[in-house]
Amino acid sequence: MASVKEMLIENFFKEETSPQNKVTIVGCGAVGMACAISILLKGLTDELALVDVMEDKLKGEMMDLQHGSLFLSTPKIVSGKVDILTYVTWKLSGLPKNRIIGSGTNLDSARFRFLIGSRLGVNPTSCHGWIIGEHGDSSVPVWSGVNIAGVSLKKLHPSLGTDEDKEHWKTVHKQVVESAYEVIKLKGYTSWAIGLSVADLVRTMMNNLRRVHPVCTMIKGLYGINEEVFLSVPCILGHNGITDIVKLNLNSEEEQHLKKSADTLWDIQKDLQF
Repeated sequence: MASVKEMLIENFFKEETSPQNKVTIVGCGAVGMACAISILLKGLTDELALVDVMEDKLKGEMMDLQHGSLFLSTPKIVSGKVDILTYVTWKLSGLPKNRIIGSGTNLDSARFRFLIGSRLGVNPTSCHGWIIGEHGDSSVPVWSGVNIAGVSLKKLHPSLGTDEDKEHWKTVHKQVVESAYEVIKLKGYTSWAIGLSVADLVRTMMNNLRRVHPVCTMIKGLYGINEEVFLSVPCILGHNGITDIVKLNLNSEEEQHLKKSADTLWDIQKDLQF
């Protein structure tokens, strides 16, 4: 007896089932799921895969998203546990450096622009400024490059970002560094902003937009850094990952801080055994 499906549908053409593009998220905690929902809501992929060691939570998160698929444009949401992660990690370690990308200071820079915009009463998309180096406490604000519509704030206010600044713009960077700790203190973790930040990076790469993002990449040979450390600098992203690095015109103080950031990382990783 024919099934309901067989009675309803006559197959006309056997189509390929492999997705045109796929995003896999490892870890279904608060950050992982914020990344997942941000990517899904932006419709950036044909297939989203979730991976986690906690099988019940993994299945629950997958089912919860699948039940909402009517409201999404991603046709396939799947999951799988992490028995193959060691193998995957080994495979990934052989990728060229342009394919090894950390989210780095993409979110730090977004916070920086938001806070500058709040001070000036300007939408953050119209505030241009970069935070580079290491994500977190030793990050480097590039005050010399902060501008609105091409107007350099440093030229208008030469003490910008220094201890001598009577307007205390330096506290903006302090707020950037402390903001994650504050959010964690208030709600227990951070999730939405980093999820949106990662989705923004995915959008650039999936759509080959070649936008500039401050992401973490191998920086050896730049800015006087000779160690094999990964730090955030403005990079052009596309289908192939990082295709180009934008060379910032850092002043001597900014370059010194970046080198210090590199030294901080190198001191931690130089004794690691692989």
